[in-house]
Amino acid sequence: MSWSGALSQLLEVVLALALAPLLTGWVNQCRAWLHNRSAPPLLQPYYLLHKLFNKESVLAEHASPLFRATPYIVFGCMVLACSIIPTLSTDLPLTLAADAIALVGLFALARVFISLAAMDIGTAFGTLGARREMLIGFLAEPALLMVLFCASLISTSTSLATIVETLAHRELAIYPSLALAGVAFTIVSLAENARVPVDNPATHLELTMIHEALILEYSGRHLALLEWAASLKLFAYSCAGLALFFPWGIAEAQAPLEMLLALPALLLKLALGGTTLAVLETLSAKMRIFRVPEFLATAFLLAVIGLLVRILLGS
Repeated sequence: MSWSGALSQLLEVVLALALAPLLTGWVNQCRAWLHNRSAPPLLQPYYLLHKLFNKESVLAEHASPLFRATPYIVFGCMVLACSIIPTLSTDLPLTLAADAIALVGLFALARVFISLAAMDIGTAFGTLGARREMLIGFLAEPALLMVLFCASLISTSTSLATIVETLAHRELAIYPSLALAGVAFTIVSLAENARVPVDNPATHLELTMIHEALILEYSGRHLALLEWAASLKLFAYSCAGLALFFPWGIAEAQAPLEMLLALPALLLKLALGGTTLAVLETLSAKMRIFRVPEFLATAFLLAVIGLLVRILLGS
C-alpha cells in the first residue's frame, strides 16, 4: 500500500465523519426554505450530537448485550461503507477487499442488527419499525444490486473504484441504461434513507414512522451514534450516486495533488444533490406503507430494464 493510497483512504473516512452531519443539516435547511419556514442552523446536527454524547444512556431493564452493541455495529458498518466509495480519489486500498456487492452487504448487516435491537426490548413501536424496515430492505436491496450490476457491465468490474475510473474517462455520452439505473437509484435512496415519500424523518406518528420507531428506545451516546450513522448512510448514498452517475472531478490513483481540486468539486455536487433531495421531498406526498412495495418494485423494474438495455443494445 503506497503512502498516497493510505492518505486518500484516511481522508475519505475523516471527510465522511465530518461532512455527513453537515449534509443532513443542509437538506433540513433547504426543506425549511422550500416550506417557507424558519430554517434551523446549518450546524444543528453537530449541536445535537454534542448534546447526546454528553447525556447519560438509559437502558431498558431487560436489554440484552445485542441492544447495547448495535449502535457501535451500525456506526462501524456505515463508516466502512463510506470508506469504499470513491469520493476524492479512486486510490483506495479497501476497494481491493470490498466491492459493490460488499457495499450492499454492509447496508444489509446494519439493517439486520438495528431491526433485531428494536425487537429486543419487546415494545410495540420497535417491532412495528423492525417489520417495516425489513420489508423495505427486502425490496430495496435487489434493486440496488441491479443498479450496481448495470454500472459494472460498462467497466466489466464490480469494484467501485474501477467503475468510476472507467466512466470518468469515457467520452461524454448519454447511456440509456445508466439513465434508467439513475432513476431506480434515486427511488432506492429515498427509501433506504427514510425520506419522503416512503418515510418522514421529521415525524413520530405511529402510522408513518419507520426509522424513528427503530431508535425510539435509545438515548445518550447510543442515540448519538445511531443519528450519526443515519447521516453517514445518507452521505454514502449521495456519494455513491455521484460516483456512478457524475464521476467527474474524482482524482485518479497515484495523483494525490488532484484531490485538492476534488474536494471543492465534491462539496459543490453534494450541495446540489442535497438541494435536489429537498425539492423531491417537497414535491412528494407521504405514501401509505402498503404502496411502498409498488414504489420499490418500480425501481427494481427500471434497474432490470437498464441492465437488459446494456446487455442487448450495449448502450
